[in-house]
Amino acid sequence: MHYCLFDTDLGPCGVAWSERGVTRFQLPETDRYATERRLRLRSPYSSAEAPPPQIAQVIADVQRYMAGKKVDFAPVVLDLTGIAPFYFEVYAAARRVGWGETATYGELARQAGSPGAARGVGQAMSRNPVAVIIPCHRILASGNKVGGFSAFGGAVSKQRLLGLEGVRIGAAKAAGQLSLSGQW
Repeated sequence: MHYCLFDTDLGPCGVAWSERGVTRFQLPETDRYATERRLRLRSPYSSAEAPPPQIAQVIADVQRYMAGKKVDFAPVVLDLTGIAPFYFEVYAAARRVGWGETATYGELARQAGSPGAARGVGQAMSRNPVAVIIPCHRILASGNKVGGFSAFGGAVSKQRLLGLEGVRIGAAKAAGQLSLSGQW
């Protein structure tokens, strides 16, 4: 496996890949070093490398997305080797939640064929290896509340990503109203 870091409007991100597809995506941490460290923890046998064309396209798409442009990540080929079948179904259902749309954990459980497994969906989302590409930020708690987010910055980061898509959650401010000049 290989990885590379790249800059976005929201900070340094990272992507790891195998010959089969993208294996990991890392949202910004406090700085470039922290982002790389987190990515390497999740992809321990990877080496830094220049991205091949298909990964360079993913990077360009993420950069456009982080600049607030509408991007469809459905064509991105993922390598989810080792993912449990339930998680795989949850991730497939999450990938069908489009730009500017949201679903609840319960709705996603039903779409994944496991009604009543909302907590399991939450666990799958917390272990999502390719956040944004599998849009876990679009999955909300019951009552359309923000819920948790395992990326650096927690719920604030989730709101920022949703804000890029024009989604407002309750009284939460959209990312366009949050300061993006500070740390992610």
